[in-house]
Amino acid sequence: MDLDAVRTFLTVSSEGQFQSAADELGITQQAVSKRIRALERKLGVVLFARGPRGATLTVDGEAFLPPARELLRAEDRALASVMPGRRALRVDVRNRRTAPATLLHAFYRQHRELDLDVVALPDLDLEAALTAVASGTVDATFRGLTDAKNQLAGAGLSSALVIEDRHELLVGPNHPLAGASSVTPHQLADHRIWMPGLPRGDEVATYYDELATAFGITIDVLGPAFGAEVLLTEIAGSSTLANLVGEGSRYLWPAHYDLRRIPIVEPTPVFPLWIVWRTDNERADLAELLAYLKADRAGRRTGNTWLPSWACGREPEKTREGLRGGRGLHGSMQLTNRPVR
Repeated sequence: MDLDAVRTFLTVSSEGQFQSAADELGITQQAVSKRIRALERKLGVVLFARGPRGATLTVDGEAFLPPARELLRAEDRALASVMPGRRALRVDVRNRRTAPATLLHAFYRQHRELDLDVVALPDLDLEAALTAVASGTVDATFRGLTDAKNQLAGAGLSSALVIEDRHELLVGPNHPLAGASSVTPHQLADHRIWMPGLPRGDEVATYYDELATAFGITIDVLGPAFGAEVLLTEIAGSSTLANLVGEGSRYLWPAHYDLRRIPIVEPTPVFPLWIVWRTDNERADLAELLAYLKADRAGRRTGNTWLPSWACGREPEKTREGLRGGRGLHGSMQLTNRPVR
């Protein structure tokens, strides 16, 4: 349906004259007549009775009047839905329990007037997330970029490092380190870090692989991933299992689990996350979010931290250990879930 013809029909019905409608629309009378004839051919009916006194609606014209008005109202709604400031800012946090979601919630608490749509894309793949940003499916995504220059090349995307999520050790009350006020990465070399279902090949696995290698930590990825709740239950009842969680992650468990989150220091392992957005996206609310994230990062403590090589432009450190699975150093990582972070 030609909405310009529908708009012309409504103008003629209101003005009662083709010439008056032409003046109102800023087109010629001939153009008005052409649009009305095309619309009548499309509908298979005569919409106006032409006479010396002007144009009056036929019975079919009267019947078409209400739906014609609704068509233009629908057009207005469609345009408004994507106009800057009218559509909700859509941000992918990857996982609603981790640092990006926690930080985005803090931003929203200071900007409750903004319309915000928080999503977790079903496909965790980086390429799929970048495609979603480039196509406008989401306005921004939080991701770990192992090679930002090449990963974003030619996509019309921009990025900024905005989160450095400090790691903590998660253990149950019977674990040997449960009473420690802090631990070092080297102290973890003698303890089993259990992360069943750690995906193979993404930035998360790359980070833990390099962390394990740098400090001689054994990260065990054996076993199926039954979800965070089951993992927390297993750790709570174990004297040997431990996990690594991000400081910005939020998990709930029953009080009787008595789980402990212990800071890791000297150095503190840090998982870096970038926010990625389309360079030509000029939304004011996106600009507010970017400014908030940059200010938040600038205001956080740094201290003695460890970042993976791809976050600070150096070669990976090499020591004796790595991720342990069923087949050698890196094992048989499952592609079913992410680690608790």
